[in-house]
Amino acid sequence: MTVIESDQQRAMPSSVPHLSHLQLLEAESIHILREVASEFAKPVMLYSIGKDSSVMLRLAQKAFYPAPIPFPLLHIDTGFKFAEMLEFRDEMARSIGAELLVWRNEPAIAAGTNPIVLDTKRCCGLLKTQALLDALTYYGFDAAFGGARRDEEKSRAKERIYSFRDSAGQWDPKNQRPELWNLYNARVHPGESIRVFPLSNWTEMDVWQYIHEENIPVVDLYFAKERPMYVRGKELLPVEQTFVARPGERPQMVKSRLRSLGCSPCTGAIRSEAESIPAIIAELLSFRSSERANRAIDHDQEGSMELKKREGYF
Repeated sequence: MTVIESDQQRAMPSSVPHLSHLQLLEAESIHILREVASEFAKPVMLYSIGKDSSVMLRLAQKAFYPAPIPFPLLHIDTGFKFAEMLEFRDEMARSIGAELLVWRNEPAIAAGTNPIVLDTKRCCGLLKTQALLDALTYYGFDAAFGGARRDEEKSRAKERIYSFRDSAGQWDPKNQRPELWNLYNARVHPGESIRVFPLSNWTEMDVWQYIHEENIPVVDLYFAKERPMYVRGKELLPVEQTFVARPGERPQMVKSRLRSLGCSPCTGAIRSEAESIPAIIAELLSFRSSERANRAIDHDQEGSMELKKREGYF
């Protein structure tokens, strides 16, 4: 049947508002944040201080405005984060009035754990995974928001938005709960939990465009400037931990920035001229490699990230 609209009908504005791509992503993420806050007894937001965490934090502020964010932030401090990251973390939490919890695996840190003495796999297992599992158990959190996105890395592409974890905090990628459209299964038994990823459907470009549109503060390490680096072929290792240097190695000043933030011994920089967010967005158009290509922990063995996630890593 052909429907013929009158001139008056054609002149009327549509009752369905048009949302931009970023507005649709924002709406989905806010829906997820509100669902978790209403369904779980004790949620927490994992705060890694990076750009994705910054976006997730802004979405949480919007989701519950004008009330404060109804759950604390939890930072797993390995003892190897960049000093600029820690300063930014404390200032950000203070400025928005958020409750900030910081957890460290102090026995492992006191024992001198680092990626050179052990290796990145065992170091990460102690300072990140074990620390996270201990913190979640200590506080009794039953849901933990993470800023992971599916476009970051192949194991993260497998994740559901609600990622079930057993009583040991472990993930089984072959036994995930189905998710139909925006229907999420929040049922857990005592001791079990859910990791929640509100940014699953965002890309690196979406994140930077949203940061630009919302004027969200991010750590200065993302912006290009002259920094001291150990240069090994194409690798640029920031001068932050003295044990990273090899015999005879001397720092060089290189105009560079970090594309992804992590522990300083395991996070390489990239040569860049991008000193602003528009310049970063323009630079992204030319990239063909993953933003985590310079993160050593993703390459210590085949499928390393999936193995870490199975053990409880986020």
